[in-house]
Amino acid sequence: MRFYVVIPARYASTRLPAKPLKEIAGKPMIQHVYERACASAATEVVIATDDARIEAVAKSFGARVCMTSAAHNSGTDRLQEVVTQLGLGEGDIVVNVQGDEPLIPPAVINQVAENIASNEFAGMATLSEPIHSLDDFRNPNIVKVVADQRGRALYFSRAPIPWPRDFFARADVNSLPDNFPAQRHIGIYAYRVALLHRFVTWPQAQLETIESLEQLRVLANGEAIHIAEACAAVPGGVDTEADLLRVKSLLEN
Repeated sequence: MRFYVVIPARYASTRLPAKPLKEIAGKPMIQHVYERACASAATEVVIATDDARIEAVAKSFGARVCMTSAAHNSGTDRLQEVVTQLGLGEGDIVVNVQGDEPLIPPAVINQVAENIASNEFAGMATLSEPIHSLDDFRNPNIVKVVADQRGRALYFSRAPIPWPRDFFARADVNSLPDNFPAQRHIGIYAYRVALLHRFVTWPQAQLETIESLEQLRVLANGEAIHIAEACAAVPGGVDTEADLLRVKSLLEN
């Protein structure tokens, strides 16, 4: 199986400017992500950016870089530009690995690529992990997902889904039910190139706008997303200074 990894990297993060270039254990963060992706079975790993500073740093450690437009409305639009530049065919598989995931396990990159390759019904695939905490279940910053028995995603939401009505009707609830199937969505995606070309022709979907979840545009247009539980724990990415300090501590010690 052949697949490609694209790592989008933006300089202008609102919460942590210049995020991809932040130093961790003697390397810029984007290099850690790149090296993790290169440790997967990917045919090629490409960094996609619209910033010359990121381009220069990425080239300094030997990465291939695709320069993209700064006018894209979404990461998926940027990804579609990259696959067009690379000349990939409609049946090719590309995995989007976020540029702020310096601890991403190579095994999950392989897993999401293998999942889409082996499920012909899906134009897109992604991963999840169990939710054990009631606080996480109710946290709107943690995206939840429910799926059918074939592994087709039914819905993604910032709301707590599925809702255990009878359990939460009790007055003394301070935990989740035993063996509760709540799943947290993990933001790694595999795509068939043909779906990326269709995606950029669709207007924003109402559900996508309401939830601020781009993957809902895919479901709203009748496309299938495969979802499976990740084969390895996926540590959180870097969104804030506190996240950066946490990752530094892990990688430097």
